[in-house]
Amino acid sequence: MAATTDPFVRTRLQESFTVKDIISLHYFEFSKNFKFEGEKHDFWEFVYVDKGEIDVFADMEGYCLQQGDVIFHKPNEFHGVWANRKIAPNVIIVSFVCHSKEIAFFENKIFNLDTRQREMLAQIIKNGFAAFHPPFDDPRNHTLNRRSNAPIGSEQLIKLYLEMLLISLREHDDRTKQEQRLSGTTKQRSEAELVQRMCDYMEQHVFDEIRLEQVYKSFNLSKSHALTIFKAQTGQSIMKHYRKLKIDQAKQMIREQHHNFTEISELLHYSSVHTFSRHFKLFTGMSPSEYAKTVIAKM
Repeated sequence: MAATTDPFVRTRLQESFTVKDIISLHYFEFSKNFKFEGEKHDFWEFVYVDKGEIDVFADMEGYCLQQGDVIFHKPNEFHGVWANRKIAPNVIIVSFVCHSKEIAFFENKIFNLDTRQREMLAQIIKNGFAAFHPPFDDPRNHTLNRRSNAPIGSEQLIKLYLEMLLISLREHDDRTKQEQRLSGTTKQRSEAELVQRMCDYMEQHVFDEIRLEQVYKSFNLSKSHALTIFKAQTGQSIMKHYRKLKIDQAKQMIREQHHNFTEISELLHYSSVHTFSRHFKLFTGMSPSEYAKTVIAKM
């Protein structure tokens, strides 16, 4: 007998974008002075300005985004957001996992959504609110807790509308040119505030012995990024600044006369009093004992 041929050939549908997981879904009504110092993570995120304006930084650049703008942050990109101190903005932030090859298109991209794309985003938020419990406005809480009475298909609709939004943006490629959104002021503000936080961190640990890696990893920065912005803002390296903080603390302790040099070196976590003395002279031009004599002479 002749073999029968199945007339119904199955065609596997191709997927340009497949969203595997959603990490967080937020709708914020920020004050005009809100600021989020920054973070990085191994998944995608987009930030959409629903009302008002915001300043955003991504790695080494700063941007000023207006109502209707959306910026995509690629995995492991250090980024943060501030209100501009003039307008209290409403902001949507969604983070998700997507490993599709086409997703690379969204690296370093900014768009202004059209009416149809804004409706897709509205459906993502609508179904997110239906599928999960609040809060959606806590910048420190990213956990999504399912509602037991969520409408059927609400989570799937989040996935579908998000994939539709990605397809629509990729298809039309109507992005706003980056040059129109670059903001040198935002970049300078973000870097200045970040460096100040690094300085505060080192000052809080002046009686410890921290390493360079601890400093930049505490702020989710790469080593090169941390070194570059710190040098640009202060004119010196991170660890030189930290060592100077220790010497300034040592000078104060010598003036207070509550501890001898050995005790000071131990409290400041120097390996020995000799190492402490060497560093002290390097920064002040005199030994601890010479400095102590100048203090006594002024009394």
